[in-house]
Amino acid sequence: MSAEAAIRLDAVPAMARRFRLQFEQAQSAWVLLYPEGMVKLSQSAGEIMKRVDGKMTVDALIRSLEEAFPGADLRQDVLNFLKVADERGWISVGP
Repeated sequence: MSAEAAIRLDAVPAMARRFRLQFEQAQSAWVLLYPEGMVKLSQSAGEIMKRVDGKMTVDALIRSLEEAFPGADLRQDVLNFLKVADERGWISVGP
């Protein structure tokens, strides 16, 4: 994805094959495990990544988060995170 490209609301993000999401008790956080190491996620990033299942659209993912956290307008934060996650290769964003 180019730096200017935006994440589409009808896109379906999926976890990249080399990564696995797991809750690490020692870190008290969700982490992305991969062969060379681990990425510790913030609480909000973990909530987003838990919903990245390769089936749910970005719009549905945002609605799911806004239902879980009533009163929060999360759209732009989620779109920003998904763009970064895509750029870092943690996820792929398909049509």
